[in-house]
Amino acid sequence: MGLTTATIRSHLDEIACGDPLVAAAIDRVGYPEERIRPTGYRTLLRTIVGQQVSVAAAASVWQKLETELGEDMPAGDLLARDFDTLRGCGLSRQKQGYARSLCELVVSEELDLENLPADDEEAIAQLVRIKGIGRWSAEIYLLFAEGRPDIWPAGDLAVQAACGKLLGLDERTSEKETRALAENWRPYRGAMAIFTWHAYADPAL
Repeated sequence: MGLTTATIRSHLDEIACGDPLVAAAIDRVGYPEERIRPTGYRTLLRTIVGQQVSVAAAASVWQKLETELGEDMPAGDLLARDFDTLRGCGLSRQKQGYARSLCELVVSEELDLENLPADDEEAIAQLVRIKGIGRWSAEIYLLFAEGRPDIWPAGDLAVQAACGKLLGLDERTSEKETRALAENWRPYRGAMAIFTWHAYADPAL
């Protein structure tokens, strides 16, 4: 389960006690709401479906997949469908390759999404074995679905932009700078990541 609104607030308050810049930012833009997604293969499949397309287009493809495979979308059933059937649902050749990679790992039990390693980096290493799932997607899954408290997607442009604004800079921080900046926010960097998405477009920050 992802981080709840109450947990996010608690973790941000802990950070704010030692970081006046964060405390001031919270005063200006307020606390973020929770962003919870279900654990399991369907969330990762939806991530693949949504890559590089609009929200509306992704929703359309997802609806067609549900019609074809059922709401649960068993991984084995997706693997049993041929190229043209999945193409008819809106999955390109590339995304079919990504989806099949995910389903094969799940069906073979090489990837157990209910028992990922407790160590964040080891869990990320497991997830990026899926074609089409890079580090950012793995981090988002661990943060929003599993609610891991110290995930920090330093490569995210919105996170970088918010960190730049937090420091009073005219431009976003680099990935290296963003990663270094967050060291003092351990072990609650996940809540801070959610706060940056909430705050980066707010002119009050």
